[in-house]
Amino acid sequence: MNNINDSFFDGYYKDIWKTIIPAELTAKEVEFMLPYFNLQPGSKVLDMMCGYGRHAIALAEKGMDVTAVDNLEEYVSEIKNTVAEKSLRVKAIKADIVKYVPEEQFELVICMGNSLNFFPEEDIKVILFHIADHLQPGGHLLINSWSIAEIAMKDFKAKTWSEVNGVKFLSDSGFHFHPTRIETNSIMIAPDGTTETKLAIDYIFSLAEMDKMLAAAGLKLNEVYSIPGKKKFTLGEPRAYMVAEKIV
Repeated sequence: MNNINDSFFDGYYKDIWKTIIPAELTAKEVEFMLPYFNLQPGSKVLDMMCGYGRHAIALAEKGMDVTAVDNLEEYVSEIKNTVAEKSLRVKAIKADIVKYVPEEQFELVICMGNSLNFFPEEDIKVILFHIADHLQPGGHLLINSWSIAEIAMKDFKAKTWSEVNGVKFLSDSGFHFHPTRIETNSIMIAPDGTTETKLAIDYIFSLAEMDKMLAAAGLKLNEVYSIPGKKKFTLGEPRAYMVAEKIV
């Protein structure tokens, strides 16, 4: 069965997402990754659910050998065009994330931008197993989320609205259980009056539940930060960065 979020990032939201995430945040996240994971020119990095490639491109510009995987053809095509223009070492792949099995071994795998929370528990377990199986001994997984229970239960808002590049973005969310998730119905209204409606689902897991799923895949949760490498996560902070290591 297709994941409902497979169709969320096309249309208007494909470009809205670029505006939501500031370039400064991506730069700081990459600046953290390089020394923390001891990445060197030629290090192999897998960017799962890479979106428009903000991390993949930034890491490749630092000399990394990056594989970037996403389900949206438009994002993958954009990455291919960018890396061709810049002569970067990025292999961009369109794939069903749950079914995708890497062909190489990696020193680092990243799942950024809350992307892992798009999937229910049974799919996350498959994704984590494939990741662990293709990490080098002592390799790491970095997960960025703002939908873990310790964040989502405090910050939940039923209704929100914003305007990005002239497109009005109105959302109506509900907190549901069995499984625990936030379902969000959004309507986007363009300046010319045309509209798009979207349904997105973020599955909510506590840090303890994440720890258990990681361990089942052969990964050890080493640390959780709110500011990568600088500040450890505490209850209710707006984002979490989970660092896991392959158990040798």
